[in-house]
Amino acid sequence: MEIQMKLARGHEPSAEPDMWQRYVRAERLLAANAERLTSDLLIHPRWIGGSSRFWYRWKSLAGVEFVLVDPATGERKPAFDHSRLAAALSQATGSPCNAAQLPFSEMEFVDDGGGIVFDLEVDGKRERWSCDLETYECTRVGDPPTTAGDVTRSPDGLWEAFTRDYNVWIRSLSSGEERAITTDGAEKNDYGENLPSPLASGGIDDPPPPFIKWSPDGGKLLFCRIDQRDAPQFHLVQSVPKDGSLRPHLHSFAYPLPGDDVLPLAYLYCADLNTGAVTAVDIDPIEVQYHGPPVYGNGLWWSDDSQTIYFVRQGRGYFRIDLSIIDAATGASRNAISEESSTGIDPSVWRGTSNVRVFASGARVIWYSQRDGWGHLYLYDAEEGSLIRQLTAGDYEVSNVEHIDEAARLVYFTAMGREANRDPYYGNLYRVSLDGGEPELLTPEDADHAISFAPAGGCFIDNYSRVDQAPKIVLRAADGSTICELERADISALEATGWRKPERFKAQARDGSTDVYGVLFRPSDLDPEAQYPVIDYIYGGPQAIQAPAAFADAARERDKNFWEAQSLAELGFLVVMIDGLGMPGRSKAQHDHSYRNLPDNGLPDHILAIRQLADQYNYLDASRVGIFGHSAGGYASCRAMFAYPDFFKVAVSSAGNHDHRLDKATWVERYMGLPVGEHYVFSANQNHAENLKGKLLLIHGDMDENVHVASTMVVVDELIKANKDFDLLIMPNQPHSCTAHPYFVRRRWDYFVQHLLGVDPPAGFQISE
Repeated sequence: MEIQMKLARGHEPSAEPDMWQRYVRAERLLAANAERLTSDLLIHPRWIGGSSRFWYRWKSLAGVEFVLVDPATGERKPAFDHSRLAAALSQATGSPCNAAQLPFSEMEFVDDGGGIVFDLEVDGKRERWSCDLETYECTRVGDPPTTAGDVTRSPDGLWEAFTRDYNVWIRSLSSGEERAITTDGAEKNDYGENLPSPLASGGIDDPPPPFIKWSPDGGKLLFCRIDQRDAPQFHLVQSVPKDGSLRPHLHSFAYPLPGDDVLPLAYLYCADLNTGAVTAVDIDPIEVQYHGPPVYGNGLWWSDDSQTIYFVRQGRGYFRIDLSIIDAATGASRNAISEESSTGIDPSVWRGTSNVRVFASGARVIWYSQRDGWGHLYLYDAEEGSLIRQLTAGDYEVSNVEHIDEAARLVYFTAMGREANRDPYYGNLYRVSLDGGEPELLTPEDADHAISFAPAGGCFIDNYSRVDQAPKIVLRAADGSTICELERADISALEATGWRKPERFKAQARDGSTDVYGVLFRPSDLDPEAQYPVIDYIYGGPQAIQAPAAFADAARERDKNFWEAQSLAELGFLVVMIDGLGMPGRSKAQHDHSYRNLPDNGLPDHILAIRQLADQYNYLDASRVGIFGHSAGGYASCRAMFAYPDFFKVAVSSAGNHDHRLDKATWVERYMGLPVGEHYVFSANQNHAENLKGKLLLIHGDMDENVHVASTMVVVDELIKANKDFDLLIMPNQPHSCTAHPYFVRRRWDYFVQHLLGVDPPAGFQISE
């Protein structure tokens, strides 16, 4: 049926009908299509008020259900009568409504749970509706609250903050009253904004909300003034402007490079909305190293009483971390805790997040550090800045602080690698006393556990799975005991297609003693007597793990590579994803293998792992190996072709940051360090282009805001000088995140099918949007 539908769209099969069918199967297992073959894999709880009660929306293979859970009683039930609501909506709107596919995805309980409100689209217009859950009378109650992306709303929902004419303003949502908070903002020296991205000016993406943080009581604003007047500019030429103009557009923006002396500077300010006072924070300006917010993640936040601001700051080169404590009324600041390292440090195992927590009314701090060789938690006195005790220790890595129970003096955290004889990338939840002692394991199953703690404490949602085991989702009490089972993911429709579960494997690294881990994807119709070429799906960035540890990873936006790998395998390949030396999640020494050594990419470990798999599986052909990756993976895949030309035969390298001297300072300085020296020169891919032997396809979007297209063009220039044959695809109006574009996907498939499998790809195959 699917093949007939494909032909009905006007496509003709190639001379290889089997490949046409393989392409159809591969398309069926791309992320958007594979999700139709499974139930939801994750729960996104909506906690109700300050309680531990919550609801969630769950898509099964039969339809969608809204579920209400009361942890106090362990009751799990439909949030309302779906059939009665569907009938009432059909009558009220005059449009048929299906109980299994209600026309909204978000809602809010009102009237102490006696009713719900939600938004509908009626006659092309968004409207807000309510439903009385006793009578099931549905009523239109007005227009939805504004959700404009250019404002940020106060905690009480009564005010919104925005920027206008380079200044910060507030607006009353009830009266419409507007008030300017600052008045002296100017172009490239403005208040409340982010460092601009060219995607907004190019019409490719909306600008992010302003960088304005409301205090919890709604009485204060925290924001920055970014001075970029002297910052060097980068330029993108938009050859096919979105506005229909025939003249290419030039987009110039601040984009600091490693070692730049002049950077955009962000100055912190605090505004008291009751007095109108705007106070400059007495702290050195933040050197903004990338477009977007001047502080990423959870590194800048208010105290619960709205009197204090906390700032986890990393300096240039990432050799130092400080916790600054700021008095919101006076702007006075002090460094409470500082730590330095010679190889770059982070406040969490995951770049861009922080495990630093301040509690006990500001008197105590949970501090994360790898100072003893592993990522652990330390308890500090915030006033004295003195260490009280180390809370966790051992050969394992703390990944996230999930909750602090001050009354019981317990810290709940996830960690990897603590349980013996288990995959060290599986996360588990533990708790440890603030007074010291051994951590207690709360999630005993041999699987990867993703945790969502109730904001009020007392319970948590545990989603656990492996790549070969679909998620099971349970609600647990704080002591780890099971309150009730919430869901079991249903993958029966996926399995009915013949899909083979991926295999998690381990191999020995180049040092002869360290185990590295990966995942092997096979085609659904694997013939053990045949020989299959191998494709290495690599990332190589030292801030991220590439190989998924859990089936639930397939549903996370950042991990669509699960389905990218599986769909590619359906074309007749074995696809591997491997985390070699230098990647995060293990010891600091293992992570530091990549420091000032990005050209390594863990590639020697990848080669050894593939050869070890070939020894295990006769159908794996280690003489035909391809490689692909995007961004840092684009760099790594191209480097593989230049550094190991006799092993890697074909590569598709997209958006590669091929010369780290041309890449963003914020990422490169963390992993290549300062100053910019000869190791940067050696790392530049274009300086090794003469080594190319195999087939190489380079892809880049001409509006890539993250890795400038010049990074690919310098490689192109050297390949031409070296008289090398290669292929190049420049995609107009494509930003950095372009790998899901149907044409991109098809061209990558075609390249490996033609040059690694040795078969002509099906002519005219078109992947649906």
